[in-house]
Order: sequence, then structure tokens, then C-alpha cells
Amino acid sequence: MLGEEELRKLFPEYDDSIQPSGIDLRMDKLYRQTGCGSLIDDKKNLPSVEEVECVDGIYTLEAGTSYSVTIMGKTRIPVGYTMLYLPRSTLLRSFISVHTAVGDPGFYGTLQFMITNNGDYDYRIKRGERIAQAVVFKVDGSGRYDGSYQEED
Repeated sequence: MLGEEELRKLFPEYDDSIQPSGIDLRMDKLYRQTGCGSLIDDKKNLPSVEEVECVDGIYTLEAGTSYSVTIMGKTRIPVGYTMLYLPRSTLLRSFISVHTAVGDPGFYGTLQFMITNNGDYDYRIKRGERIAQAVVFKVDGSGRYDGSYQEED
């Protein structure tokens, strides 16, 4: 796993978010599912979503509800490295879970996770708050991500 010094070299765009062993990721927009989706024979049909209203910069996560959440800015993972995303402990202590995936070498684009209020009460969170931390690992002999979520630079 890479530490602060190496992270600053590889990810200068995150300079103000780098921690001793990772990069803090900030919540951007929140979306609620409005339709069904499917994954059959590796064919993706993502569910339709609508953006949740943000009142005075604050989102409300309703009790027992899951949402899709985007992370501020675009993320570029250099070839030869991978990112794992972990939830911030304050959210876990508040009954909020953040579900993530692996960031592949060569990925460029908008990160999108799922955030769930597992509690019995609503939870308020400000747009721009840190919700996850990316930890970066070197990958020997890696290829380059070329999946459907790759965005143009």
C-alpha cells in the first residue's frame, strides 16, 4: 500500500485530501433508484435514477434506504496501480454504509458508490463531506482498464 509521500507524487490533484495511507473522497451528488435494472449474460441494464434534492447543501438519507452517490472530481488511476475504496469510520458508527468496488489500473472517470442508511432514523450529510478513503496498491504486470465506465479525458 502506498503512503502519503508516494500518493502526493502520483495524485497531485488530490493534494488537499491525502492522508497518511490514503486519499479522502468527497460526496458530490446523490441519486435515488426509480426503476429496475438487470445483469444477464454480462449485459448491463442499469436502473433509472433521479437526483435527490439537496437543500442548503444538505442531503437527507432516509432510514432503511440505499442511494447511488458520486464522488467530486474525476479520478485517474495510473497503469500499474489499483485503488480500493473504504468507508469512513464516522459513517459506520452512524449506521451508514458505503459500498464500493475496485478501481482498475488506467481507469479515468467519475467514481460512483452506493450509500445506505441502515439505521432507524434519517441521517443528514452535507455535499462535499468525506465519505470514503481510497487506498492505493502497486500492481505488477497490470493491463489498462477499458470498460464501459471509462470516460474521455
